[in-house]
Amino acid sequence: MNPFDEQLSAELDQLRAAGLRRELREVSSPQGARITIGGQSLLNFSSNDYLGLANEPALIEASAKAARDFGAGSGASRLICGSLRVHHELEETLAASKGTDAALSFSTGYATAVGTIAALMGKDDILIVDKLVHACVIDAARLCGAKLRVFAHNNANDLERKLKWAAEQTRNAEHGTRNKRTIVVTESVFSMDGDLAPLRDIVELKDRYGAWLMLDEAHATGLFGEHRRGLAEACELAGRVEIQMGTLGKALGAAGGYICGSRPLIDLLINRARSFIFSTAPVPAAAAAATAAIRFVQSAEGEARRALLWQQVDAVKNAVINSGHSIGPVQSPILPLMIGDEAEAVERATALRERGVFIPAIRYPTVAKSESRLRLTVTAAHTREDIAELHRALGGVKSDRNA
Repeated sequence: MNPFDEQLSAELDQLRAAGLRRELREVSSPQGARITIGGQSLLNFSSNDYLGLANEPALIEASAKAARDFGAGSGASRLICGSLRVHHELEETLAASKGTDAALSFSTGYATAVGTIAALMGKDDILIVDKLVHACVIDAARLCGAKLRVFAHNNANDLERKLKWAAEQTRNAEHGTRNKRTIVVTESVFSMDGDLAPLRDIVELKDRYGAWLMLDEAHATGLFGEHRRGLAEACELAGRVEIQMGTLGKALGAAGGYICGSRPLIDLLINRARSFIFSTAPVPAAAAAATAAIRFVQSAEGEARRALLWQQVDAVKNAVINSGHSIGPVQSPILPLMIGDEAEAVERATALRERGVFIPAIRYPTVAKSESRLRLTVTAAHTREDIAELHRALGGVKSDRNA
């Protein structure tokens, strides 16, 4: 082994010893309540496909039609010749669904956050983020050089302290070509804990101190609000959120990310978001599937699917409690089973897999050290029989550990 590989192998050994080594698992089936990994059929309680749309016939047909009409790839970036009609249709549908002037789609949610924040912020600006916000936001802050401040998770008092400090910095700054900017970033539903942001408090505070809000609705789109637009709609605050972000690969069952907002915001991103400018446009099939998903979610069938999901969430909550496990308040389809120790989390995930249930261990750096967990997620595709099987498997693991 050459010195290069020796060093890398040593790092991998350290990860393994700490219980943090990760490996890809090949899934040889479509996404659904059951998936096949390594030839084994497993009950899947790990997916973000909350409404069960990833394998929905309407999305598959839209995807296939787009591939026939536009080909397999887009051929270039959107600003060269890759801005296909199917991309514009997606953005028109997104804007209409969110009730905003315009929208812009990106290849991934990660690219959306990095591109948007870097386009809007510079070294003289201030970015204030929730402690548990997605890693892509932290990466974006490092990339753009903005002054980063972190407020305690869902703590409005701490956020106000940070906003007061930012307002003082703004008043004392010598303005150049534009005013100094302060942007608050939070998720509406937090991906690893499943809890909700105190959105009313956050909106009131950012308005009071002259900041803007970037709200990531990745895990809320399709699930909250009268029209399933997200938590901002449910709280009747959508018109006061300057930058509405979301993903197309969770409840919408497709792939990609988006920003919805004013026309000037979208036009500026088209001109400055490097992850948009310098990326080949998303494949036509993905854009068409996302458009079909948005239309599905807004339909009566979409409302029925959401209602079914929340019924299953309640049933899973009861199954988890009755199996002897403790969980906090359930506010979303994300139910974290807290473990703590990384190695123990892996052991429990393995024990569940041996019982036919797939719930992977979530460890550092996805969550803080010693806060490992089994991240259990519920979808509308799960049946009462699936939930009964989950209950038996969780009870079996609990019994084994108490023996």
